[in-house]
Amino acid sequence: MDSVAQSPAQKKIIHVDMDAFYASVEKLDRPELLSKPVIVGGSPENRGVVASCCYLARRFGVRSAIPSRRALQLCPQAIFISPRFGRYREISQQIREIFYEVTDQVEPLSLDEAYLDVTQNKQNEPLAGKLAHWLRSEIRARTGLTASAGVGPNKLIAKIASDLKKPDGLVIIPPDKVLGVLGPLSVDRLWGVGPRTAERLNRMGYLKVSDLRDSSIQRLEAEFGRWGSELWDQAHGRDDREVISHWEPKSCGSETTFNEDILNSGRLFAVIDQLAEEVADELEKIQRPGRTVTLKIRYSNFETITRSETLFRPTGRYSVISRIARELLFKNTEVGFRPVRLLGVSMTGLLSSEDGPEQLWLDLDLD
Repeated sequence: MDSVAQSPAQKKIIHVDMDAFYASVEKLDRPELLSKPVIVGGSPENRGVVASCCYLARRFGVRSAIPSRRALQLCPQAIFISPRFGRYREISQQIREIFYEVTDQVEPLSLDEAYLDVTQNKQNEPLAGKLAHWLRSEIRARTGLTASAGVGPNKLIAKIASDLKKPDGLVIIPPDKVLGVLGPLSVDRLWGVGPRTAERLNRMGYLKVSDLRDSSIQRLEAEFGRWGSELWDQAHGRDDREVISHWEPKSCGSETTFNEDILNSGRLFAVIDQLAEEVADELEKIQRPGRTVTLKIRYSNFETITRSETLFRPTGRYSVISRIARELLFKNTEVGFRPVRLLGVSMTGLLSSEDGPEQLWLDLDLD
């Protein structure tokens, strides 16, 4: 009999995802934009890329990671705004403080989303759904922003739940309802299944999650290798990943998966610039420059490679990180010949307090 993998004490996981976070913050600060289609990202005139957009802009087909020029074609009346990551971090910190009023078991995924393990919690509330409702209410009251939340027995189910009724939604999927909820969903609801993979699965006859569940693990492994068994587990609602709340930061990175695979290297450059800025902002926040810049590239067939360069001096500067990452884009890669579905930029070899004054290292960096 199929069942969701459970630990001896059934976990209760909440996934909170802010609604169109960057664009919503801009509308919060500029109320005159409330009824306008707002796009946060680079300029359409300079090969910029969409970082975020409000739901009104999404009605016109605008999505993150598409070229700003294309976004303008889809939505000519859109208002483009350059990202203000400092402001987004400020609001994000307020939201995290609300999370920590419920539990210390918080795993931030980005500025606008996080997992919370509320199996044991500071409010001694046995119902995770009540906690999720409280979190959303407090976020709205204290920041003026809306959040969607999902509750489930593991991270996979909680994440899927939070996506089902966006924006400003709350979905609770108890363990005994997991298979019933998953079954009719399209396969692209599963983690790692983008448009191309979904199309491939559809051609094989897998349209819904239940189709994957009704197939054999052997066939999926033959077609997708090790990832096939992961698909099989997901289709059965299984996910044994823990919510990781505490760790000593040894790296700092940012990555994005594209809605459509990208072949044009100019668009990839623009994405690298955006990712490098996010990494530099985070390094400044934690005051820990690093020595090694790494570029992560995932091709359309899920093959993933990394390219790295270690610097003579540690750096936290955007200009240095971006320049090195751009150079790595063509360091023994097939970029420009093979479509890319994901890019990531990270910095490792972070300095600790024992390594000396960080600001001195930053001042020595040369652009």
